[in-house]
Amino acid sequence: MNLKEVLTLADHIVFEKTGQHLDDLQAAVLKGTLQRETYKHIAKDFDCSESSVRKVGAELWEILSKELGEDISKSNLRSAIERLQVSLFSSNVAQDSVQIRNINLCGEPRQPPDISNSHNDEASNSKPTKTLHQDLSEMPELGNFFDRTPSLNTLTTWILQQNCRLITLTGISGIGKTSLAVKLVQQIKDEFEYAAWYTLDEFPTIDKFQSNLTQLFSQSENLDSSPTNQKRLPLIKYLQKHRCLIVLDDIHNLFCSGELAGKYKPDYEEYRSLFKQIEKLSHPCCFLLVGWEPPKEVPQLTSENTPIRTLQLTGLDTAAAGEILRDKGLTEIDNCEALIHRYQGNPLWLKSVATLIQELGIGANDLLIDDTILLPEDLKDVLQQQYDRTSELEKQVMSLLATENQPINVANLLQNRQISSSDLLNALQSLSRRCWIEKQESLYTLPPVLKQYIKGL
Repeated sequence: MNLKEVLTLADHIVFEKTGQHLDDLQAAVLKGTLQRETYKHIAKDFDCSESSVRKVGAELWEILSKELGEDISKSNLRSAIERLQVSLFSSNVAQDSVQIRNINLCGEPRQPPDISNSHNDEASNSKPTKTLHQDLSEMPELGNFFDRTPSLNTLTTWILQQNCRLITLTGISGIGKTSLAVKLVQQIKDEFEYAAWYTLDEFPTIDKFQSNLTQLFSQSENLDSSPTNQKRLPLIKYLQKHRCLIVLDDIHNLFCSGELAGKYKPDYEEYRSLFKQIEKLSHPCCFLLVGWEPPKEVPQLTSENTPIRTLQLTGLDTAAAGEILRDKGLTEIDNCEALIHRYQGNPLWLKSVATLIQELGIGANDLLIDDTILLPEDLKDVLQQQYDRTSELEKQVMSLLATENQPINVANLLQNRQISSSDLLNALQSLSRRCWIEKQESLYTLPPVLKQYIKGL
């Protein structure tokens, strides 16, 4: 990114408004914002309080908003600078000697077209320059990322080569779904005209979600137009015109608690219509849905003959999971594979139990002798959140499975005569989609951690 031109432009605007040039902290806030750093991270680098950084940021955004004629915030600064760049370029206006025409926040400095009388030059310059528009302010920071090469390759192939329109990335809490999605977006976002990330805790209603996404499209399409002449199209029309990557994280917040997996809450039924449009209508976009469970209709649509895919994320392999144990200082374990297997290679679960072992000074090798399952309180809190979402029927089935020492088939489960065959199959299907049970051929079982948790209820 060419930060120098952007800082020069901001310095010019601030000087015109206040009579003073940017100070070091203001420059750090601008630079950090353009590099997608949090206020907390900027404060740490600058050795000051987060509140001080927020205050400086708020003052900067107020000045820039007045001078640029639109509401500027930390989340939209990059796109606002791009819009100003295009606006000034199209009107051939120079702001003093600040050469912002060449600023390209998504890559190398972009050169203005070479105006030439030759036919070949005109032809070569007739193609519009690809402009990237990204709203990734809701995307979490990646932090530590453990090797997920096979899953990354699968998702990348589905999106870039097979042009899948709708992908669900599911898995039990703590398995690493969001981290994988963040890594994926970082790697492929520049292959799209638009990339956006929305967490459904922040944008729960369909109107709010569609409004934010439509605004992203309309702002970039109407840079040359007067605001009074701007007319927004239906969301699907934008999706049909542009290549977009849209991530919806925490998709499970659309669905009911106490019901089988994937049943929409009454206020969120319109998302079903949106996802149906994404599936049925022709467009070049991809929606990635990330959460504990998929919409109930999505698995029915998934096949090699449709542009719909589902990836149920499983635990880390031994090598990657071993890094978590080493980070916690558990290097004395003779056979770490047993501990990793017991906690299904789940990064969050392993961190939780490793922290407990480390803080209490328990001998990790001793735990492996009698198949002890430790359930730290923070881990139980995480499991409780997902357990509370399940239906009473699913809770019955899990209670039955928790009493079994070996994987069991459906026929044997039905022998207790407490649950009808239809209800049992529906419950097993739902629990499978929620990643609460494991299936080996025709046999079902609860993983060790979940079995221990159910027994303790």
